[in-house]
Amino acid sequence: MIRVLLVDDQNLIRSGLKVVLQTEPDIEIVGEASDGQSAIQKVETLMPDVVLMDIHMPVMDGVTATKIISERFSGVKVLVLTTFDEDEYVADALRCGAMGYLLKDMPTEELAAAIRTVDKGYTQIGPGLVEKIMAKWAAPATSQPPSLPPGWSELTPREREILKLISQGSSNKEIAKTLFISEGTVKNHVTSILHRLNVRDRTQAAIIANSFLPLLENQNE
Repeated sequence: MIRVLLVDDQNLIRSGLKVVLQTEPDIEIVGEASDGQSAIQKVETLMPDVVLMDIHMPVMDGVTATKIISERFSGVKVLVLTTFDEDEYVADALRCGAMGYLLKDMPTEELAAAIRTVDKGYTQIGPGLVEKIMAKWAAPATSQPPSLPPGWSELTPREREILKLISQGSSNKEIAKTLFISEGTVKNHVTSILHRLNVRDRTQAAIIANSFLPLLENQNE
């Protein structure tokens, strides 16, 4: 059973999410919170598996709450719920430890599937949002090529290969099977990738990969 905490300052949103998610046999709503500070307190007492986190809330916003929860409770995954007019805050939430982000109006079955994906430790990015964040992170269209993130040039060809698979949501076991190497070797490469890119986790590495790999592939065509 996946234990979920709902965090949103609008009662209607929380009630709607609760109604639709309670129909899922493997998902249990263990609590609700209306602001980031209350969310942290609820996480401490309830220890949910996944937190569905709103961005704009009183007392403490969702980005700050995500950062604190990720630092204090490493086993709790945060999945940000957003609208298209809030997407400028999404990158901040991901840098603060969120495992992914979704649109609030996405279909129920997709939301439930996303919760299951995040619970397993995989990154989840809602349809249509990848393009938006890539557009924000990529350099403006000029005669100059987009600048690469620090440490990118230090990645070995194998590390870039693994990073691409990470960006596609592959686990270490799946990467090992795809590349015909041991899972331990994959773990070593992942550690090196995180160090070179100066990021904290696979989610942040996947976002960078989704932002820059397509640009580089287009340049090589």
